Amino acid sequence: MFCPASFSFSSRTNRARMQLIGVYACVGVHVAFLSTLISSQLLEQQACQLIAGPSHLPMVSGEGNITLGGLFSLHDAMTEARLSFDSQPRSAACTGTPLHALRNAVALMGGKEEESGDADCQGRVPVVIGDGGSTLSMVVAHFLGVFHLPQIIPKNHAPAEMSRIVGRISASGARVVLVFALEQDAKALFMEALKHNLTGIQWLASEAWITAAILTTPEFQSILEGSMGFAIRRAEIAGLQPFLLRLHPSTFPNDPFVFRFWEEMFGCSPLNAVNGTLPNKPPCNGSESLANVKNIYSDISQLRISYNVYKGVYAIAYALEAMLKCVKGTGPFPGGTCPDTRTIQPSQLLHYLKEVDFTNEYGEETKFDANGDAVAMYDLINFQLSETGEVQYATVGTFDETKSIKLLIEENLIIWNGNQKKVPVSVCSNSCPPGTRKAIRPSFPVCCFDCIFCAAGEVSNQTDAIECMTCGPEFWSNLQRDACIPKLVEFLSYADTMGITLLAVALLGSFTTLAVGLIFALKRHTPLVRANNSELSFLILSSLWLCFLCALAFIGQPTPWSCQLRHTAFGIAFCLCLSCILGKTLVVLMAFKATLPGSNAMKWFRPPQLRALIFLCTAVQVAICAAWLGLAPPVPHRLMTRESAHIILLCDMGSTLAFSLVLGYIGLLAAVCFLMAFFARKLPDNFNEAKFITFSMLIFCAVWIAFVPAYVSSPGKYTVAVEVFAILASSYGLLLCIFAPKCYIILLRPDKNTKKHLMGKQ
Repeated sequence: MFCPASFSFSSRTNRARMQLIGVYACVGVHVAFLSTLISSQLLEQQACQLIAGPSHLPMVSGEGNITLGGLFSLHDAMTEARLSFDSQPRSAACTGTPLHALRNAVALMGGKEEESGDADCQGRVPVVIGDGGSTLSMVVAHFLGVFHLPQIIPKNHAPAEMSRIVGRISASGARVVLVFALEQDAKALFMEALKHNLTGIQWLASEAWITAAILTTPEFQSILEGSMGFAIRRAEIAGLQPFLLRLHPSTFPNDPFVFRFWEEMFGCSPLNAVNGTLPNKPPCNGSESLANVKNIYSDISQLRISYNVYKGVYAIAYALEAMLKCVKGTGPFPGGTCPDTRTIQPSQLLHYLKEVDFTNEYGEETKFDANGDAVAMYDLINFQLSETGEVQYATVGTFDETKSIKLLIEENLIIWNGNQKKVPVSVCSNSCPPGTRKAIRPSFPVCCFDCIFCAAGEVSNQTDAIECMTCGPEFWSNLQRDACIPKLVEFLSYADTMGITLLAVALLGSFTTLAVGLIFALKRHTPLVRANNSELSFLILSSLWLCFLCALAFIGQPTPWSCQLRHTAFGIAFCLCLSCILGKTLVVLMAFKATLPGSNAMKWFRPPQLRALIFLCTAVQVAICAAWLGLAPPVPHRLMTRESAHIILLCDMGSTLAFSLVLGYIGLLAAVCFLMAFFARKLPDNFNEAKFITFSMLIFCAVWIAFVPAYVSSPGKYTVAVEVFAILASSYGLLLCIFAPKCYIILLRPDKNTKKHLMGKQ
């Protein structure tokens, strides 16, 4: 309950004095209204007076030139009367429902509940102050705003619901909890918290309960010490405390609220009380004085809502003053008209209220924004206990929307829960470090989450990242997943194990080929070497040596020249080798036919003809490779995929068709060689070379048939390794199958390296 404030304002023609007589009501929606008097001859007469309909709540009112309506909270709750709808309901006992708020709002509008009254009567209040609670304000605004505002979710103080909320707070592990609620809701919550012995929680308060008197009792001090929240700005209104201390039932004999207050304060009934006395209250002796009582009523420094009402009444006064100062022809309404001050319309008063901007004697500015909201000004309150155990509301900061620095906090003045100076930490989950992202847990509050390690190729470089960022195409995440680093360039290198192994095998093959060539050169006059066409043998060895060497072009970082050399050298070298083997196979076949009577087949397979055959077969491959290099040559290519940590450096074929033609032509020569050798494998000869050529072609074909699927399915540098392996394997197959038996005879069985042995029958 708060007391009157008085102020004056002037106009061009007269001066008026407005006095706020009194405001009382039940919390939430228990309503009464205040009347404001303008006690001068502002208006010559009233069109009609306020007609108060039958109210089921006590109220006070006063006559005046301009009457303001007010809805204010006084009690904690209201007991609902049972409605039978067959008789008038009984008067409600203060406890609370939106029904009574709406009922009294109708009364403030000047009509009875049963009838709307005279339509021409303009005696309704032009403005209403209150209520302080959001629920009540919205219900009343819904009616007063002609159904333009939504209706507000009813309270639920059921023990089971309170127990569920407290249990969830306890189970979450949170140590700091924000309670956004009215003081009645907060009280119900904290009562349940006491039952569950829920201690050690740092409570953050909404404005509605941080300075609530019902929470200052000793039972709540153990859990609420250190609570923090914003409260409406306070001020010690001049002249208010002396007025309150002079309050006495004899001064206000017709005010039922004064008598009820006196009974509650002193535990006795005033002798002349006629209304509202409580049973079993002894009569007062008359010596009771509010000056001897210390409570929140006498501490005007904490009457924050009263100070807001104080500023609200001043705002209306300034609006009325501006209305009275209006000059005809320059007014804000159509045609430059001014409002009729004899019948003040709420919509017209609202226009002037929107433009109110004044600074009171306490240095605080009052004005409204485009939405009708006042400029936000709050004190940051810390619930502290004095050395004597009394509750103190320490102001530890301010929020002022009119200042450049809106929020100021004096951290050294704050005392946290448990009488601690250290800021409490409350986390359901620890912060996610860089390299991880937050993943919300289903059915848990948003502060509960898991930290998920960023996937490969993604990073987060800040704490509590919501998402991981994908690195660019040329970058990859480091092991910590907190930075993108350049991808490793991957190719078949001389430095890695695979490259070294293939290099060693290729060099071994080339040296072996040279060794075989040396043996054949030293033994070139022996029957075995001469019988196997030494010229073709040396040509085959030379081509095999080139095949081993061309494998080296596949190892190392691809360059334009190495990419072009790789496949063309390989294709031409193998084509030359197979052409020579084909010539050797044909010589074997023709040599047998030449022994038949009348055969002159050998004249077509003399050295000049064989050279022409080899040249022609090789020239076809050279033409294919030349066209390949001229039209779409192989070039280095960087293969980058977001799924890989490496950039694969390889040779792009340039033309898949050309590559296929090169391999296809080699395959064709190999197939012809195999068929020719297969037909000659059983020719009567003590040393039939066709058998070994057949085996070599089997190996060659098997290797390259297996090469195709392996080549297609191998990733990165392994594709190149598969190709090098196929080249080396087929080269070794040709070298060993064709020349190993000859070397065995030449070196280990010289007795078989005779003309007699070679010409002998099997």
